[in-house]
Amino acid sequence: MTREELKERVIKAIEENKNIIIGAGRKIYKNPEFGYKEFETTKTVREFFKNELNVETEDKIAYTGCRARINGEKEGPKVAILGELDGISCNEHCDANEIGASHTCGHNVQIAGMLGAAVGLIKSGVYKELDGKIDFMATPAEEFIELAYRSQLKKEGHIKYFGGKQELIRKGAFDDVDMAMMFHVLDTGDKKVLTGPVSNGFIGKEVKFIGKEAHAGSAPYEGINALNAAMLAINNVHAQRETFKEADRVRFHPIITKGGDIVNVVPADVRMESYVRARTIDSMIDANKKVNRALMAGAMAVGANIEITELPGYLPILRHDDMEKVLRKNLEYIGLTDNDIIEGGDFTGSFDFGDVSHIIPTLHPMFGGVKGALHTRDYKIDDEEYAYLAPAKAMALTVVDLLFDEAKEAKDILQNFKPVMTKEEYLAFMESNDKTIKA
Repeated sequence: MTREELKERVIKAIEENKNIIIGAGRKIYKNPEFGYKEFETTKTVREFFKNELNVETEDKIAYTGCRARINGEKEGPKVAILGELDGISCNEHCDANEIGASHTCGHNVQIAGMLGAAVGLIKSGVYKELDGKIDFMATPAEEFIELAYRSQLKKEGHIKYFGGKQELIRKGAFDDVDMAMMFHVLDTGDKKVLTGPVSNGFIGKEVKFIGKEAHAGSAPYEGINALNAAMLAINNVHAQRETFKEADRVRFHPIITKGGDIVNVVPADVRMESYVRARTIDSMIDANKKVNRALMAGAMAVGANIEITELPGYLPILRHDDMEKVLRKNLEYIGLTDNDIIEGGDFTGSFDFGDVSHIIPTLHPMFGGVKGALHTRDYKIDDEEYAYLAPAKAMALTVVDLLFDEAKEAKDILQNFKPVMTKEEYLAFMESNDKTIKA
């Protein structure tokens, strides 16, 4: 068959099965789970592959999550399509559950899009005509939250890194993957899709200010107020802001997770969580040094001690133009025009897919079909068919292009690709940011 005939078969299979694709997205939306707790969501994905596509999955790929493999006998390159399992905390959203979890991140749409791409390639039989391997990975823990829970998982030996794709890289899940793709949703206004985004990376922090308790009413002078240390530390970081270059897009946004024990005792144990975000690895490291200096000065000012636990965060997401060109052809194939496409996006948030983009060629477009800012009460899916089906079609057709005709396009991209980091260099960098500083 010609390339166009294969693509038409893929689109036809997705359209004929749109109800089960949208149904999977709705089911996941109604049952949000936080990172490394996505047991039911993983089950939904696993059962979809087994019942709808007759494909078995590998389970618990990174504590939770699962992976399906097709064309394993082929000799060509391997392309992985990813979707993220976890929800985010947004108590104010109308669809948040009893613990405040919701899919205001749109990850349920990602999973449905990944499943839709699988439907298009497998139910059509097109995968048999392609000259390469294809994996589908339902990945855990993209949202960098519930650090105490993840610290416990780490202590128990279940994980080493708090981000799902970090953990998958460590465990070798990408060792046999040549290129990977996924998408996020985004309110794109009157446009349909944003291509070629770049983002910040970050270093995570858990901070403990250690003071001395005393009766807050009768003898506060006998204590050392750890909450005052934390407040001074935050203001110290504010005083650093003019030293951050505009181009580095530095962000520091702490929360106090424990402000003391009881109101009539001088706080002696105060906890803070935050990220230090920036656009490049070098600027992340530079900003982090300044933030640590400011935090330690806050403790020193009142005579408190401090423990700063550095947590390996995410790397900035990189744009790979050769991959973008293949995607762009397929956006046009499904009917999008230049007027529908936002070319390039600047995000000061972070994605753990950024880590993958430093090692292999990647794609990470942002599709519309939703309204309102992500992670807020205003978020909603307002065009289900577009949100679930357009990315499924675009990703599946991109796989067709990459692996058609002896995988010529994939091989050309790989021949010209030079990774920013090898896996070994990546893990060494992660290790360098996994430490505790005491002062």
